[in-house]
Amino acid sequence: MMTRDFARYCPRGVAVVGLLLLALYGALRILWPEVGEPAGTAMALFGLIAVLVWGKDLKGSAALWLLLAAIGVQILSWLLGYFHHPDWISSNPEVDRLAKLFIFIGVAWWLGGSTRWTLALWGASVIGYVIAAFVHGGGVQEWLAGFNGQRVGFGIRNKQHGAMLFGVCLVGLTVFARRIFMCLGPSRLPIILVWCVLTLISLAGVMIGQTRAVWLALSVVAFFGIIIWLMWLVKFHGARSMLRSVTIVVCVLAVVFLGALYTFKDTLSKRVGYESDVIEKLIDGEFQQLPYSSIGIRIHTWVAAGEWIAERPLVGWGGEGRGLVIDHTDWLPDDIKERFGHLHNFFLEVWVAYGLLGLGVIAALAFWIGRGTWLAWRAGVIPNDMALFGAAFFVYWMIVNQFESYNSFWTGVYVHNLIVGGLVTHIWRWQLESGQRVLAWPARWST
Repeated sequence: MMTRDFARYCPRGVAVVGLLLLALYGALRILWPEVGEPAGTAMALFGLIAVLVWGKDLKGSAALWLLLAAIGVQILSWLLGYFHHPDWISSNPEVDRLAKLFIFIGVAWWLGGSTRWTLALWGASVIGYVIAAFVHGGGVQEWLAGFNGQRVGFGIRNKQHGAMLFGVCLVGLTVFARRIFMCLGPSRLPIILVWCVLTLISLAGVMIGQTRAVWLALSVVAFFGIIIWLMWLVKFHGARSMLRSVTIVVCVLAVVFLGALYTFKDTLSKRVGYESDVIEKLIDGEFQQLPYSSIGIRIHTWVAAGEWIAERPLVGWGGEGRGLVIDHTDWLPDDIKERFGHLHNFFLEVWVAYGLLGLGVIAALAFWIGRGTWLAWRAGVIPNDMALFGAAFFVYWMIVNQFESYNSFWTGVYVHNLIVGGLVTHIWRWQLESGQRVLAWPARWST
């Protein structure tokens, strides 16, 4: 049963079906895609219809306006490209390229503003992925190979995507640890045990996935997360409490770090030291001398993307922009053109495809979600740990998408929409309970 104001107009039977589809999408999109993928499509479509039919004040939400803007930008880019470079334009505008990032509208609606349902959805998604990592790919044998120094991907598209997913799991499990350990009742010990198992598996998955961008993102998230947490302790509990907490955290981190260093010392040294000569050339500005290694490929394709962006910076080259950069940049080697069709950077891909207008839509969406989360948290609608997780995920997602275009693939779309949907459902709840808007636009716009 839907529990919050913006869903009370939805018939109970419809709400039950929507929640069921959402649960199937969250838990099975990776584990059993034959069920999870169509469930997600139906959930998103019915959710959008439900918002428009029963959403009342939410019909004017900025999320819906930005969805229309994303569709409009893609159509505009396609139309202008049709007249400028018709041979390089697809047969249709392919509006799903950006529109799929708004599946969170359906997620937010079916969650109904409920923190409990949001946490249950995220938890089911983590469990579903962890199980999938043992079922798909090489199974247990792949994990054993990973512990022996081999880079593995758990059967999830490629090795970077598997590590990225475990990174998201690790961030969430860490941020919500206090909630887990504070739970009461006879189920406390089983829940804590499950949390410990999932956390250790996620940490191991991050390590044997050997994706340096994920390691970098997690390091930055840990640094800022600890600072935010300590500031909160000082403000609400005083310096003495902070000192005690710092001591505990330092001891725990030391144990984890030493344990990971001992277990994965060969893996860490190999990946961290790999391509050190390429990094030195990059620091010295010797871009032309960079080999086509993992880092070198990214730099060269980003330089090529810059050349294409300079020609059409406002509206881009259409949905096929990233492929055009790879296929029609003369100085890129043929083997690179054969091996890759994307730019390993989501934001550059949006810029190439849809110009500054497309980037503007993405930036506006991020700003609306960020400000809305802040306002809902200050009003007490979003719990402290969920707000911290939202901030941590934003930092993590911004970093990893600089080195791999996750939001252009189904794995990133899945993560993006589940987490953003969980935050937006609380933003909508705050708007309806307070009568306020995220942005101070004219009153006839309910944003």
